[in-house]
Amino acid sequence: ISYPLSNGVIADIDNMQALVKLFVNDQMKGLSKPVDFYVARPYDVTDVEKRAFYDLIRESGLKARKIMVVEKSIADGLGLDVDIMNSQGVLVVNVGYDTTEISILSLRGIVISKLIKVGGKKFDDSIRSIIRKEYALMIGSKTAENVKISLKDLEKAGKNAVVYGRDIVTGLPVEREIPTDIIDKALIENFDTILDNIRATLERTPPELAADIYKHGLYLTGGASQIGHLAQKLSNGVGLNVNLAENPTCSVALGLAKIIKEDQYKSLAYDIGNE
Repeated sequence: ISYPLSNGVIADIDNMQALVKLFVNDQMKGLSKPVDFYVARPYDVTDVEKRAFYDLIRESGLKARKIMVVEKSIADGLGLDVDIMNSQGVLVVNVGYDTTEISILSLRGIVISKLIKVGGKKFDDSIRSIIRKEYALMIGSKTAENVKISLKDLEKAGKNAVVYGRDIVTGLPVEREIPTDIIDKALIENFDTILDNIRATLERTPPELAADIYKHGLYLTGGASQIGHLAQKLSNGVGLNVNLAENPTCSVALGLAKIIKEDQYKSLAYDIGNE
């Protein structure tokens, strides 16, 4: 299995190009003229890693008229319908598949941004690890993901998680019931890492922007942002209201759509070919 994107950056350019071609060529059927490409990328990565997003499109043989880049947290802010154009401070936390991006936004730009290697995949790995340790049971990544996603519903219903895996001692396939508090225990260390990095970011935030953030709260988005008690953990840990995204998996895409369609946001994207 190849993971073309890893830790927020392009790790396998060949397979990433194949993936992009698969999606883009299907959407561009019947188009004879070149089109503009808009790409969202993380802020807290190296210049080489940033450049790779431009090279991905340029070297894929696609009909690109322009290749424009947008910082991912800026797109997040727009997709969340947050006003990032004025001087108020905004805290956006995007918990994705294998990274969490913590950003302070103000005046159309990024004041502070931190990318950490904690996300949904790390949640899954922690669940697999604790079940192996506590129950001598090996489960697959998909099983761990299903447990993670269903955690809130299981807790509401007062039920345990039922998992299937391989008994480490006998080597035989077995079914086990796992209490939800064990799953919570697996996730808490990851939640603490995210919380610690939010605290560190707030400590570096200019006082006038921090005042805005404490007034309006933090904005939580990303595919793994609504797992377990993460929102409550963050709220209790930093004393902020947490605004949950209605479409956490789509906020970046929604933000890019605004930039493409609405003139007032056009300047938030720039041509990375000139870097």
